[in-house]
Amino acid sequence: MVRPYAMTRGRTRPSGQQFDLIALVVSDVPEGVELPVGPEQAVILEICRGNALSVAEIAADVDLPLGVVRVLLGDLLEAEYIRVSRPVPPALLPDEHILLEVINGLRAL
Repeated sequence: MVRPYAMTRGRTRPSGQQFDLIALVVSDVPEGVELPVGPEQAVILEICRGNALSVAEIAADVDLPLGVVRVLLGDLLEAEYIRVSRPVPPALLPDEHILLEVINGLRAL
């Protein structure tokens, strides 16, 4: 059994941006390509190959603490082995009042 701090080389935070729990991660690395990554990162790449998963789903699938998964994902993102789609901030979403006006306008048609 490998201790979490050994997997992350003692780091507790990813080197780049923070990962939201609902951020979607996908790997475009072709199958059969050997990459210079650890076994845990190889498993992450495998389960994300062509299949977008949230950070929370990845942590559950690999059975590792969320903090460890975030650090490992940060390394994979820095090496450009994965793509991350971050959720839209609530401030950029349309106002509820505008959406209700659109719905009412459509109903009037």
